[in-house]
Amino acid sequence: MMERPHARPEPHGERHGDGEGGLSRVPAHLTGKPLLPLWRAVHERLSSGRPVRSVTLRDLDEEAQAALADLLGSSSYPGSRVIVRLDRLDAALAPLGLDGRAVASAAVGPIGNRAAERERHARERTGLWSWLSAHPVVVRQPALVEWVDRLRADGVPREGAARLRERCERALAVLEVLPLSESLPLPTLAAREVGDPHALDDTAALPSLVLRALATLRGLPVPGNAQDRRALWGAFGVDCDSHSTSVLALGLRPVGDGPLATTLRVWADAGHAVSITLDQLSGNDDVRQPFPVVHVVENPSVLALAQRRLGTEAPPLVCVSGWPNSAAVALLRRLGEDGARVRYHGDFDGEGLRIAAHVMARTGAVPWRMGASDYLGALREAGAVGPEPGRMSPSPWDAELSDLIGEQGVAVPEERVADLLVDDLAAVTRG
Repeated sequence: MMERPHARPEPHGERHGDGEGGLSRVPAHLTGKPLLPLWRAVHERLSSGRPVRSVTLRDLDEEAQAALADLLGSSSYPGSRVIVRLDRLDAALAPLGLDGRAVASAAVGPIGNRAAERERHARERTGLWSWLSAHPVVVRQPALVEWVDRLRADGVPREGAARLRERCERALAVLEVLPLSESLPLPTLAAREVGDPHALDDTAALPSLVLRALATLRGLPVPGNAQDRRALWGAFGVDCDSHSTSVLALGLRPVGDGPLATTLRVWADAGHAVSITLDQLSGNDDVRQPFPVVHVVENPSVLALAQRRLGTEAPPLVCVSGWPNSAAVALLRRLGEDGARVRYHGDFDGEGLRIAAHVMARTGAVPWRMGASDYLGALREAGAVGPEPGRMSPSPWDAELSDLIGEQGVAVPEERVADLLVDDLAAVTRG
């Protein structure tokens, strides 16, 4: 160590601190440039939130060495690298009514607690994912669990869990009303559900969350261009062409006298299926049915079989043709609201269960031969041979069903039980 001259910088003013460590005023010479390496090191270590006994300083120039020696009462320069014990530093500052924490806070800024911050952020992240997984919109549509899992895998963005939760809340408000029973322009939907007509614009952060969820519901990749985004929005009734969105039906005989009701009765009396557009459903036609039950199938081939076998005697039957579009949802909701009991059947596989859960959640439909025992019976009839069921999702109406299909590893397409379903419809006709 080099011997140093015994000279102490004259105080040249005082600096107010922030109250840490009993701080009131800090002499300005303590927070000047020569001692800043010390206070930055102290600040960094104390901000860790862990116990600190010493700090290590490196590459100190002669001026910094002199200032440190003067502060600690050393008779020689400590060298360019020195370890400073905090208890010794506090003892040197005690006559001034200060300590290392107080001066570091005054020189550098308020001292945080990174350990506590990490714990807080971890709690916020855990709370976010627990809340999102248990949200009613996710619970009603189990396919959205995959959406939640992917968001969790992506991690919380730099802006934090609170901001992500706020964005998820807005996304869920939009998802809760989709698919729309009546088409709406995207800005109208955004204004109605989240209070900002531009909230779902392509340049905003919110629509990516919503579109990822919609793609998950449909089993599609996340749209990567404007055309695909418009198509996905349109599939859920947003800014779509209401004349090209339609649903297939057979045997609907509404009691009303409007043009739609009249047309449906004509086709039912002729024993033909009919395609009903979303535009036709947007009117005020009375579509109440004289039958207390409306049956719904996933696949058009099942409706075609019912038409061939039952013809003019077919009871009300609707086909959603895979994932239901806005016209299908609008019709089923109208029928349910008018007092009909809507019963749904679909494929016994992962995608079929997701579609079934979606239909039931959106329309109030109940299962029709869609239980675990129904699957086992269909599996026996199929000789336990069939395609793989694919990725499974929960079946909220029968918790055992999804696990059972996964364990058996065999899907049963709806077409394999079509005769049984049409037998049910024939029994309805016989009364």
